Amino acid sequence: MTTSVHRWRAFGVLALGYFMTIVDLTIVNVALPTIGHDLEFSESGLQWVVTAYGLSFGGLLLLGGRAADLLGRRRMFIAGMALFTAASLACALSEDSLLLVVFRAVQGAGAAVVLPAGLSLVLTIFREGAERNRALGVWGALAAAGATVGLLAGGALTRYGSWEYIFYLNVPIGLAAIALAFRVVPESRRETATRHYDLRGAATVTAGLLLGVYAISTAPDEGWATARTLGLLAVSGLLLLAFFVIEARVAEPLLPLRLLANRSVGGANLVGLALGGSFYAFLFIGTLYLQQVLGFTALQTGLAWLATSLMSIALAGVSQFLTTRIGAGAVMAVGMGMIAGGIAWITRVPVDGHFWPDLAGPLVLTGAGTAFGFIPISVAGLAGVAEPQAGVASGLLNTAQQIGGALGVAIASTVATTHTATVLAGGAALPFALTQGFHYAWWVCSAIAVLSVPVAFLVPRDRTDPAEAAEAADGEAGAGAAGAGAAADGVAEPQSVAGIA
Repeated sequence: MTTSVHRWRAFGVLALGYFMTIVDLTIVNVALPTIGHDLEFSESGLQWVVTAYGLSFGGLLLLGGRAADLLGRRRMFIAGMALFTAASLACALSEDSLLLVVFRAVQGAGAAVVLPAGLSLVLTIFREGAERNRALGVWGALAAAGATVGLLAGGALTRYGSWEYIFYLNVPIGLAAIALAFRVVPESRRETATRHYDLRGAATVTAGLLLGVYAISTAPDEGWATARTLGLLAVSGLLLLAFFVIEARVAEPLLPLRLLANRSVGGANLVGLALGGSFYAFLFIGTLYLQQVLGFTALQTGLAWLATSLMSIALAGVSQFLTTRIGAGAVMAVGMGMIAGGIAWITRVPVDGHFWPDLAGPLVLTGAGTAFGFIPISVAGLAGVAEPQAGVASGLLNTAQQIGGALGVAIASTVATTHTATVLAGGAALPFALTQGFHYAWWVCSAIAVLSVPVAFLVPRDRTDPAEAAEAADGEAGAGAAGAGAAADGVAEPQSVAGIA
């Protein structure tokens, strides 16, 4: 694994597995009405087809990263792909609503192993410098584009096939990725005399996050001031507090708290949390507007989001170049500002909106923002991280984005549902009430993005010595890669509220 060609072949396999996990965050969204009808989901239960995947994905990333560091990154990448592929087949064959939700959670668990293993392998394959930044530019573009490609693919497969093909698609791709990984991806692991997995930490953080998102997502129906909602939020807070206490005391913590003391890592994770909370919630609410208000079909919805995806891909190279030249903090601040502006712009859409006059501009601007958001967050999120902790640091960065997305979708859905009900109570027609509710939700998404801008400016600029960079480049042909790295994720995906209407 010394030549550039071999490195890029390995990267291609890792990127394929990563892209699958991101696409599956959103691919079911446009098919939810069909899935709900065929499997007789309740209105409140349908959202868990998406939420089960996002929560197990985000909640288990840290443990997946630790397992990759200790057991072998290629080994865990292959194991995660096998679990993800098998769960995809089980989802396609599910004839019961509960089974589908369970297997979606298993899919998420597989993705939680694939992602940090793949990201940490990228760090060990590529030296820090121009070639790694090019790889991260591609990786960041996949993160930004994966969610919207999922919407397009979901729409096409639902329109010309059936919802089961959404999951069947993963099976041949997953098997191919597993076979290729054995051939072209090098093994890498943390050498240590003992192995500790911090299962107490994993249990408390996963349970705390799950309860918190569940409490927020069900609050519109149960009531915010009810004992049930307040009790769940309180238990969630206590579990998360217990997690940090455990991490401060355990010998081998799941999340070494000193990582968060690194200004680059800590800042990138905070901005990543806001990126997930704003952009993925924007995708979710936007999909509801397109289908429930404008009456778009599943395929039309996917095509509309293609504007966002293509703009993100087109600007990925520019983002990578600027990140290298002026630093990650300034670029991610610009990106988050563009996302905030694009989402604020879309709050002007009327109840009878059209794509070109009303939607194209906001979707393109937001897509541009994701290019300048995901890539510098990827670069900064692992800056200064030692190779033995590459998996944990990768898991942390992706956890921030996944959980940010889950929380953002839950909050935005709550705001939209609550305001829609208020407008309906005033005697308005349903399409108008829905549009007003979505406007309020988008303002919340925009505010989340705005709050992250000053945090981005606090991320220090990486000042790599040019002489060191040249020396590293000269030694590239004969040395194994190691270092600090980067990786971005797409998002915790829309927990569907097909029940808003």
